[in-house]
Amino acid sequence: MGYIDVAGTQVWHEVAGDGDPLVLLHGGFASASSFYGQTPVLAAAGYRVYVPERRAHGHTRDVEGPITYSLMADDTIAYLETAVQAPAHLVGWSDGAVVALLVALRRPELVRRMVLIGQYYNSSGKIENPLTDELLKLDTEVTGFLRQMYAAESPDGADHFPVVHAKMVQMFLTEPELDLESLRGVETPTLVLQGDRDEVTVEHSQAVADTLAKGRLAVLPGTHMLPLESPDVLNALLVSYLRGDPPESGF
Repeated sequence: MGYIDVAGTQVWHEVAGDGDPLVLLHGGFASASSFYGQTPVLAAAGYRVYVPERRAHGHTRDVEGPITYSLMADDTIAYLETAVQAPAHLVGWSDGAVVALLVALRRPELVRRMVLIGQYYNSSGKIENPLTDELLKLDTEVTGFLRQMYAAESPDGADHFPVVHAKMVQMFLTEPELDLESLRGVETPTLVLQGDRDEVTVEHSQAVADTLAKGRLAVLPGTHMLPLESPDVLNALLVSYLRGDPPESGF
C-alpha cells in the first residue's frame, strides 16, 4: 500500500496477490477499507487486486473543482494505464459502479469483465430512503460517522470534510443521469448485482442488464451494504463470474 503518481496526482492504492488484474472501485465517502472483506479472498483466488482511493476519498487528496462521475472515470482510466498497465476486471460498488461503467464506455479495451454492485444509472431507478436524506445533510449521525472516517485517513485534514461533503452532495443531487440506450455499445461481459432491499429497483437493474450486450442480473438477499453484510456469498459469486461462470448465453 502507498501512493502512486497518476497524471500528477498522488493516488493512494493497495495491491495484493498475483494473477489476472482486478480493480475494486469503492463507493462515495468510502475508501479501500470498505473492501477488506473482498481483497484477501480475491487475492487468494488468483487475482492481483488493486484498490485505488479516488480523489477526496481515503488517503487521496481532494482536487480543486467539482467531483463528478466523469472526472472520476477519467482518473480511473489514468490509474489503469499507470498502475495496472493491462486490461483488468472491474468491480464497482455504489459510486464505483458508475465509474466502472463509464470506463467501459470510454475505453473498452481496458476492461475484461465487470461487476456492478448496488447502483442506479439514472434517477428512474433510485429508491429514496432515510439514510440517503441524512447523507445529504452535514450535521447528522450518518454524516458524523463519515466525518470521523475521513478525518482518520485524509491528508487534507478533518476541517476539509465540509468542502468534500458539499461537492459530493452536488453530485448526488444531479448525477448519474445516463440514458440506458447509450449502454448498448458496451460489449464487456457484465454482472449487474444488487440486494433485494437495495437503493435501486430490481426493474432498473434488469433494464441495465438487458441493455448491455453481455449483461446478466443477480439479486441477493440484503441491502446496499452487501459487501459488508454477506461477504462469503458475494465473494463466491464474484470469483465464479470473473472466471466465466455462468456462461454468457443459454440454450
